[in-house]
Amino acid sequence: MAKYADTAARTVRDAELKPLIQQIFEVNYRVYGARKVWRELHRQGYLVARCTVERLMRELGVAGAVRGEKIITTIPDGSVERAPDLLDRIFVAPALNRCWVADFTHVSTWSGVVYVAFVVDTFSRRIVGWSAVLSKETRLVLDALDMALWQRDRDEQPYQRGELIHHSDAGSQYTSFRLAEHLDAAGIAARSAPSATPTTTPS
Repeated sequence: MAKYADTAARTVRDAELKPLIQQIFEVNYRVYGARKVWRELHRQGYLVARCTVERLMRELGVAGAVRGEKIITTIPDGSVERAPDLLDRIFVAPALNRCWVADFTHVSTWSGVVYVAFVVDTFSRRIVGWSAVLSKETRLVLDALDMALWQRDRDEQPYQRGELIHHSDAGSQYTSFRLAEHLDAAGIAARSAPSATPTTTPS
């Protein structure tokens, strides 16, 4: 009889806890895992084992947000000749449109990873161009550069051919033939920062 009594008590307890767990999960934007739900239950005065919370969350079919694997944005291409680093890490420009520093990063969203590229004028410290796409292909950095050129023209502060340096890391996007061709056609000099790991990856 004791066994049946224990089973019945657990069933009643589960029925009480499930709505609470579901509510905590929903209120916290569906990102709380078992550990955080368990702690919140304790804060509300419900003393329950963490393994019980894990079991009930499985039964409810809910799970917290899981951190994704580390995303590497800069992958140098050792097969491509890189532009020289004439800045030597001294990012000081005497005027506008003399040195633009370009880079990109990633942002995790509910829909997936978004890559964001940007171009900064080192004289004004202003982001003059940016782009955001779902893949880290060369188009990402090309669009940011094109926006920077357009922005300067719109502000009536156009660059002078032969005076502007476009500085970036040695990632495959920045050493690609497409970007080199784009910079050459615009009369912009390319400079790249030194890299410690000459890994070969297609752009």
